[in-house]
Amino acid sequence: MKPANMHLQAAPHLPRTPLLEVRNLRKHYVTPAGMFGKSGRVVQAVEDVSFSLATGETLSLVGESGCGKTTTGKSVLRLIEPTSGSISMEGEELLGLSAKEMRLRRQDMQIIFQDPYASLNPRMRAGDIVAEPMRNFRAQNQSSTKSEVDKLAWLFSKVGLRPETMKKYAYEFSGGQRQRLGIARALSLNPKLIVCDEPVSALDVSVQAQVINLLMDLQQEFGIAYLFVAHDLAVVRHISHRVAVMYLGKIVELTDRDTLFSRPLHPYTQILLSAVPQPNPKVKATRQVLRGDPPSPANPPSGCRFHTRCPQAQAICKEKDPELSTRSDGHWVACHLQ
Repeated sequence: MKPANMHLQAAPHLPRTPLLEVRNLRKHYVTPAGMFGKSGRVVQAVEDVSFSLATGETLSLVGESGCGKTTTGKSVLRLIEPTSGSISMEGEELLGLSAKEMRLRRQDMQIIFQDPYASLNPRMRAGDIVAEPMRNFRAQNQSSTKSEVDKLAWLFSKVGLRPETMKKYAYEFSGGQRQRLGIARALSLNPKLIVCDEPVSALDVSVQAQVINLLMDLQQEFGIAYLFVAHDLAVVRHISHRVAVMYLGKIVELTDRDTLFSRPLHPYTQILLSAVPQPNPKVKATRQVLRGDPPSPANPPSGCRFHTRCPQAQAICKEKDPELSTRSDGHWVACHLQ
């Protein structure tokens, strides 16, 4: 599909040349028509999202469930076709590529899914699961069977699995080991970008730390960029270089990790951070309660989408939608009060 003919705003990014640049990304769904011929409603799952990602950088997308984080990640890979916008990888516009051209481009763009069991074929042995991407592109890469076996052994060792476990089935692995299989599969084509869709949310806390440290080690060694989808702010603080906070399909704040956790500007970000558990029992946490439920993306509020729940909302918030703009070097926020 071709991007819509519209003005594209600059994507917030670091001074380095971006590997990935997303501008004005939108993904809308139309619900089925109701009774008596009533037309379906348009669900604005992702609305006007812009960001960029440099080589070797981790950008985390955080927010409540249903805010559009996963849809954004899958749209970047065109696993979900965006409604409009621009997605460029190393300067190449992806939305203008044919299915065949996009398939070749996906060698550089992989994904780690949230559920480490549902994303693995239970009828395939572990070695075949990890080797499948390489076999799909063997005609282009001219890989031999011998080099495949050698690379499989290397991949298993790299993610902390013994090469002899290649003959096992997925159900014979623990949850953490299954996620390591998913990481090995994503790594098999030497990608430049990996979308991590809540890759540790289904794991025990101790195993989460192991997998997160593994991802960081792989990034350090190979310079992989991560678009990291998560809702656990402790995990986000550990792995991220920058963080984008999403609310009801839009980015409301984007800055580097340290600035976000020490000086959040958007009221929504402030409320999210106040809910993070305080490990020191002597420190009394001041928690802000987020009132009400999120509005429906099929019927978003006028003006700022957060004004119906914002404790600081003013009249302008109900009337005008704030633009995502910079307040200081690299700190972007969409709020009339900042």
